[in-house]
Amino acid sequence: MKKITLICSSLLLATSSAVFAVENHGKAALDRANAAAKASDAKEIVKQASAALEHSLASAIVLKGAPQKHMESASNHLEEAINAGNLGQADQAKTHVNAAITEIQGANS
Repeated sequence: MKKITLICSSLLLATSSAVFAVENHGKAALDRANAAAKASDAKEIVKQASAALEHSLASAIVLKGAPQKHMESASNHLEEAINAGNLGQADQAKTHVNAAITEIQGANS
């Protein structure tokens, strides 16, 4: 009986830790993407979008179903934003960042 209780407790702890990590990465991705959307130049957009990308990828690893697809789409938009920002195309980068924000919000809901 103690083994079953220990196993169940371990599984519950692991599951709650994974959920907590997803929520933290999802929130951090959204915070950084919002910062990128508010950035005034391409260099700052790249910096914030890169940080958002790290969090969105970490979140996409553990998500399943529709939320995972939203986070993967957000990651693609963030990559495009970084590419545009590196080329000095701030307006195009912000367009991709805004699309990523919409996808992250979809994953977090």
